[in-house]
Amino acid sequence: QVQLVESGGGLVQPGGSLRLSCVASGFVFTDYYMNWVRQAPGKGMEWVGGIYTSADKGNYSPSVEGRFTISRDNAKNMLYLQMNNLTPEDTAVYYCSKDREGRTRGQGTQVTVSS
Repeated sequence: QVQLVESGGGLVQPGGSLRLSCVASGFVFTDYYMNWVRQAPGKGMEWVGGIYTSADKGNYSPSVEGRFTISRDNAKNMLYLQMNNLTPEDTAVYYCSKDREGRTRGQGTQVTVSS
């Protein structure tokens, strides 16, 4: 049974940083390109970025490129999202996902960027 459990969300001021974590189980983590997706209030699911199984390269949406960094620890089945220079437009529920569309995802963690 696939399980993805996110943590690390919260309330942060504009310009601040947060680091999200996701622990994966129930599948062979090292077989999958892993993704972060998000859903802002009243909007659809948005792909944020992903990282290859080798953990040496990530891809990012233009909306977060240069501010967000995805990493993974294959020994621990962990996925991370370091978010810097956050803006109110980054307010959303963030999910780790096995696919870019967010079809197989965790329960999410809320990130609110507000002064």
